[in-house]
Amino acid sequence: MKQNIILRKNSKNVNATIQLTGSKSECNRALVIEALSEGRVKVTNVSDAADAVLLAGILRSELSGVGGQNSEPTTQNSQLTTVNIGPAGTAMRFLTAYYAISGEEVILTGSERMKQRPIGILVDALCALGANIDYEEQDGYPPLNIKGGFEQKTDLISIQGNISSQYITALLLIAARLPNGLKLQIEGELTSRPYVEMTLSMLQQAGIQHQWEDNIISIAPQEFAETSIWVEPDWSAASYWYAIAALSDEAELFLPGLTSYSLQGDSVIGEIMANFGITSQFKDGGVYLKKEPKPIVRKVFDMIKCPDLAQTVVVVCAALGHEATFTGLETLKIKETDRIAALQNELGKMGVKLIEKGLVYKLDCREKFIPQKMKIATYEDHRMAMAFAPLALIIPELEVEEAQVVEKSYPAFWTDLEKAGFEVEAP
Repeated sequence: MKQNIILRKNSKNVNATIQLTGSKSECNRALVIEALSEGRVKVTNVSDAADAVLLAGILRSELSGVGGQNSEPTTQNSQLTTVNIGPAGTAMRFLTAYYAISGEEVILTGSERMKQRPIGILVDALCALGANIDYEEQDGYPPLNIKGGFEQKTDLISIQGNISSQYITALLLIAARLPNGLKLQIEGELTSRPYVEMTLSMLQQAGIQHQWEDNIISIAPQEFAETSIWVEPDWSAASYWYAIAALSDEAELFLPGLTSYSLQGDSVIGEIMANFGITSQFKDGGVYLKKEPKPIVRKVFDMIKCPDLAQTVVVVCAALGHEATFTGLETLKIKETDRIAALQNELGKMGVKLIEKGLVYKLDCREKFIPQKMKIATYEDHRMAMAFAPLALIIPELEVEEAQVVEKSYPAFWTDLEKAGFEVEAP
């Protein structure tokens, strides 16, 4: 059900302890590992993000041999199952690889937006390996008819390094289950390296060894260990609390469970927000955030390794009138929405422009103003809702459209804002 909310914050001081859900990025990888290991690997602290809950339901039903709530027989063939992943992009990519080697035939589909998100690079790579996959509608896009009968044709696949890291991760996750293993050759610069390193580290936790020499990642066929993987709290979710701290007058926040040695690339938010006077102190089994007065010096932010932080950092800069330049935003146009256009539209409501010049984006805050009321469209994008929510610290009445979109990655977000002293109510 679509629901708007209004946010208010009478005081610009924030003091709270916020227990974040498990990392969506880690959890999705761990769930695929659990399924590929046929249950030898157990996942704990599963994220309550809608995407992770959906993926867990599908994969754990595969383990038990019972169809999940998102699976149903097609009308054409009672033996052929349709798996609908809705708007979950990670699930689409990971399940494409999982089902490609599973031996069963499924139709893998999603929301209308998902049918506009390209997947041809991954499908081409899987078919080159030996998968049998057809497009049900438009070439290069879901839905997919993933057929059984995988017979490995080669163990060497070449893939561009500047594509979505989820394509690379999907291939690495299934590598140990391939009869001849996988040698993945990365062409050009690997833009989302932290996400690939996360995948390899989690595979290593599960007993899967790899070699990375020059631009080739090699994984031999091998068995998963009997072990467990604990999912760390979500640094992407933590980024919104860093933003809240940055826009506050005074902030003291404690986020339990987060570590300074995280696998998550988005843990770099601590380093980024240090530019805005936010200190991160790791103790007592978590991280303490504190606001300290500091002039903003940094002018250029390269988001290539942490694209999911881009909206958060752009909005903070805009709110503070800091005319920063951003690079590494290439993937934002093919996310849940065109995030560049969405940012331009919503920042325009407070007189800020995000100017695109090739692959470089610059904030123009010369006409910035603080409205008494502002309504934010979310474009069916969870990160738009959460990136703009901290503006309630400087805008007296902030209305967020379709507030339920946060369920995709951080269902408790609005409740947690209330714990931090925000008023959250229906319009």
